[in-house]
Amino acid sequence: MGITAKELAKILNLSAAAVSMALNNKPGVSTETRRRVIETAQKFDYDLTRHTFRPRDVSSIYLIIYKKHGAIVGSNPFFQELSEGIAAGCQKNNYKMEIRYLYGEEGNIENRLKDMLYSGCTGIILLGTEMTPEDFLPFRALTIPIVLLDSYFETVPCDSIIINNIQGAFLAASYLIKTTEKQPGYLHSSYPIGNFAERYSGFFKAIHTYGMAASNSIVHSVTPSIEGAYADILEILKRQEPLAPCYFADNDLIALGALKAFKQHGYRIPEDISIVGFDNIPAGIIVDPALTTIHVPKHYMGKMAANRLISRLEEPDATSVKLEIATTLIRRNSA
Repeated sequence: MGITAKELAKILNLSAAAVSMALNNKPGVSTETRRRVIETAQKFDYDLTRHTFRPRDVSSIYLIIYKKHGAIVGSNPFFQELSEGIAAGCQKNNYKMEIRYLYGEEGNIENRLKDMLYSGCTGIILLGTEMTPEDFLPFRALTIPIVLLDSYFETVPCDSIIINNIQGAFLAASYLIKTTEKQPGYLHSSYPIGNFAERYSGFFKAIHTYGMAASNSIVHSVTPSIEGAYADILEILKRQEPLAPCYFADNDLIALGALKAFKQHGYRIPEDISIVGFDNIPAGIIVDPALTTIHVPKHYMGKMAANRLISRLEEPDATSVKLEIATTLIRRNSA
């Protein structure tokens, strides 16, 4: 006598709901899980005659890019690589990825989200780089799984995939201290972003670790874009403010803008001023000198977000997790 669906779920260590979706060709489980369920059902003589198998429609996972001020989430190639990783993870599991934009200043977020649900959205990967916990409130009412990408909030009960920002900034500052034997300065974003707040903590953790006084680190508040940082550094140079012998920048865009401004004023990089960025975007390779930076495995990070969402679709009651993606230092010629 064949096994029951409940017994089949126990053998596979899956929920009864996941087994039911696989057996009935419904969206919500990956192609690999569906294959395992069917093969195991056949092996243990489960009665498959009650199920009609037809090629299912490809379900859609929405990548929602939330823009609050657009200073960070825009043309930055960092996010292009993230989305490519998400697309790869979706495609591998027979899901379609669709990209939608939400603009915080427009309001009416609740109605926009309802429209997305009616259009067949199975789950959401929410790029929350520019979000605050208050911005997440409209998403709490949704009944589909959400993975928060590039942001984490203590009060938000959902899965989060984030960068280990503290570790990355610590690596960058430590490298500058070791190579220059001088106290590094900090090119800090003037926009209040959670990632940058964590990098601030990582930078000063390194300063304290090496026995330096935080008050001796020169900190410049600059716009987190190439053009903005370039203009801000030119103003700093024009005002003849004190400069540090080396700098950690919150992202590569700031580092590249600063590098351009310093070179324009005759400073040699890295002989006069060393610079380390964060993100490892492609532009860092083609500048002269090539930018030393902190590498974030962006494609992998996006793929992990897709995998986690698909796992959540299969196991809706699973405990929420916070996954931190480690960083590495890329040594080039700017430091």
